[in-house]
Amino acid sequence: MPDRVYLDWNATTPLRHEAREAMAAAWDLNGNPSSVHAEGRHARRLVEDARAEIARAVGGVPRNLVFTSGGTEANALALTPGLRREAGLPVERLLASAIEHASVLVGGRFATEAIGTIGVTSSGLLDLDRLRELLQSGPPALVSVMLANNETGAVQPVAEVGEIVHAAGGLLHVDAIQAFGKIPFYINGLNADLISVSGHKIGGPKGAGAVVLAEGVRGLEPLLRGGGQELGRRAGTENVAGIAGFGAAVRAAMDSLENDAIRLENLRNRLEKGLRHTSGVIVFSDDVPRLPNTTLFTIPGMRAETAVIGFDLEGIAVSSGSACSSGKVQPSHVLKAMGFGPEIAQGAVRLSLGCSTSSADIDRCLEAWRKLAGTLLKGSDETLLERF
Repeated sequence: MPDRVYLDWNATTPLRHEAREAMAAAWDLNGNPSSVHAEGRHARRLVEDARAEIARAVGGVPRNLVFTSGGTEANALALTPGLRREAGLPVERLLASAIEHASVLVGGRFATEAIGTIGVTSSGLLDLDRLRELLQSGPPALVSVMLANNETGAVQPVAEVGEIVHAAGGLLHVDAIQAFGKIPFYINGLNADLISVSGHKIGGPKGAGAVVLAEGVRGLEPLLRGGGQELGRRAGTENVAGIAGFGAAVRAAMDSLENDAIRLENLRNRLEKGLRHTSGVIVFSDDVPRLPNTTLFTIPGMRAETAVIGFDLEGIAVSSGSACSSGKVQPSHVLKAMGFGPEIAQGAVRLSLGCSTSSADIDRCLEAWRKLAGTLLKGSDETLLERF
């Protein structure tokens, strides 16, 4: 949309031109990737090239990557009771951090009574002492911890978490969906047993995701049964165009990751400096490692939904938190887990930057904030809403 500034990249990213071109080429193919004729082999080659590209980006092995319809399905597939490391004991329960995405908090295929929650600190980092206690109080567990939070951007000490989990005989699932393409990581470096990634967070299409397993992980049971696609781990004809676009987006994102991270962190810091010119501004998780592109902020008493509408009227697209919770007028479960009350949690606004964000975009956002701040802090919601 012309004359607008998009600062909601953590919700979804614009489609990279490399992904668009790869998808357009795939749409012209007639073959089913499971067919053995030339047309089918051509489609299969696109799928396998993308599989290799994505696996390489996370330090995985292509045969251990399972394509899914997106991040939610990837998380649901990964949360499987009975997972184990080769001859190790199978996991019987799930421990998830309190700030996980909703697709993890529902617990996958674990029974409700087999699910436990790990608290976090006021900075949004996992309470490692509590993790140790929970691991010692029952049978082997699958622990699910996101690498970077989608609201605050806080980056978890996942490698240390993995050491703790493995010492207790458990397995670690890492939801790396928000971190993928923003910070470098490898599955072995994270001490992870499974990781989830998604295409539309990295400049690829919506509707394409994947689970990557570490070597030696056994017991992944398919959610969808039928044909033998994905080595029997996910039935259904592969989304060839979506997968091709996913692979192309990953290749482009990895090529520019280091430069983009430096540039975006500088822009984010300038953005936060400008926001703090308004008295009382709180930037969440600013005392711990964060994604270079993410700012979650508020002022006590501000209503997030009103602020989001105000920014929108000024031509700026922002979010009040996870896009999967849009339309729900309720405090952020992430900030609640961090110990913030409703008067703070209900007012948080997320600004997230991306590869095309410019200095001019930051200037325009800060100009809009200066206009809005006075109205919002005076409690003039009705006046603002009348313009919507």
